[in-house]
Amino acid sequence: MAAASISSDLLERLREALGPGGVLTTEDDLAPHALDWRRLFPGKPAAVLRPSSTREVAAAVALCRDAGVAIVPQGGHTGLAGGATPDGSGSQIVLALGRMNAIRAIDPVGLTLEAEAGCIVQNVQAAAEAANRLFPVSFAAEGSAMIGGMIATNAGGINVLRYGMTRNLVLGLEVVLADGTVVDGLRALRKDNAGYDWKQLFIGSEGTLGIVTAAVLRLAPRPLHTATAFLAVDDPEAALRVLRAAQDELGDTIQAFELISGTSLRLVARHAGLKSPIADAPWTILIEAGSSLSGLRDAVETMLGAVLERGDARDGVLAESQAQAGKLWALRERITESEALEGRSIKHDVSVPIPAIPTFLEAADRALAGGAPGAVANVFGHMGDGNIHYNVVVQPEQDGAAINRLVHEVVGRLGGSISAEHGIGQYRVDELVAHRRPEEIALAKRIKRAMDPNGLLNPGKVLRGGWLLRGNPAK
Repeated sequence: MAAASISSDLLERLREALGPGGVLTTEDDLAPHALDWRRLFPGKPAAVLRPSSTREVAAAVALCRDAGVAIVPQGGHTGLAGGATPDGSGSQIVLALGRMNAIRAIDPVGLTLEAEAGCIVQNVQAAAEAANRLFPVSFAAEGSAMIGGMIATNAGGINVLRYGMTRNLVLGLEVVLADGTVVDGLRALRKDNAGYDWKQLFIGSEGTLGIVTAAVLRLAPRPLHTATAFLAVDDPEAALRVLRAAQDELGDTIQAFELISGTSLRLVARHAGLKSPIADAPWTILIEAGSSLSGLRDAVETMLGAVLERGDARDGVLAESQAQAGKLWALRERITESEALEGRSIKHDVSVPIPAIPTFLEAADRALAGGAPGAVANVFGHMGDGNIHYNVVVQPEQDGAAINRLVHEVVGRLGGSISAEHGIGQYRVDELVAHRRPEEIALAKRIKRAMDPNGLLNPGKVLRGGWLLRGNPAK
């Protein structure tokens, strides 16, 4: 029994609170919850709790608080920063929210949807589509990622350019605090200026301040028309010129503007068997626009013709059907999987000011060539919102921490962020202090101390120690 590190009395109380199937303790049951998606952070949960309601979450949190046992919230377990994995001590309990998967309400006129934290993101998208509405958060793991994790990490994805991050799409939250108190803020209001907007504290906090159990999410009208284009460009500077042209000609119909390196497409061809419709392009752009008004395709064709005529793009394809558009998107969506099959990689989920992207890429390549010979940069990402995935495929003996420092030093010089959408988790926790001002770190510690004085909510994530009160039993 893996649960020997916590008391049998606590386990019995948790079983009483959560009912049949609510507490898992066998090795086989614990194993799926013990390792992160990238297999970088193996943990050892003392037990896994599977509440089916907010009331049960609150009861479990209160019992663990009284016993001084740490809780690690876990959704779809698809994060890339190790933020939902327990440590190896065998003393932490995983709180898995997958049984809380109800979509409670949809309002197609008010453009809102209320869902529990365990809802799969793709199921929320489908529910919105059934009501002829759009839930615009979209990313590679949406088929298994859950709403609670999406909120806890402030997920981004391909549509941030038009609709914003998750933070921009949350109207209300229901949260369980560190002492088991339930705070119900499930208001479907676009305008609410009554006091502090406390929900923002929990969005992106990675379960370190409280546990999201339900949310009211913003929907959008579903575009009746979409147009998807794939362009070859010589370099990121040319890609910026195409972005400017798209902004000028297509305005806010642009939903996605993705930059893809030739290295990425070669990996996808090698490991996924998918070939680009444009051969041997050093860089490509994937653009998608959407509108409920007719004339979108004509506008996109006009924009493409202009950038090709000026020489900003060297070649291009405009999808003739949804099926063809899907094939173009598959080139982008299979990059991460293909990179994993290539070998060990060091991932950098960074953002810089959009005009600085070419400068960043040039400086990062130069730093990599000087500091990690033989390493290969696999570059792709959401150029339209400044988020670049500068991943580095390395040899087994190469120092990942040193490569992180090389890349992140360039990001810092350009006023960027070391985490654009994946979060800090365990993966970047030691680097956060070096890339945030001391006053910001001090403020974060004050917030953490106020919200979780015993240090029992997802310890070791986002902030690494040094903030607990003197004499705290959990220190």
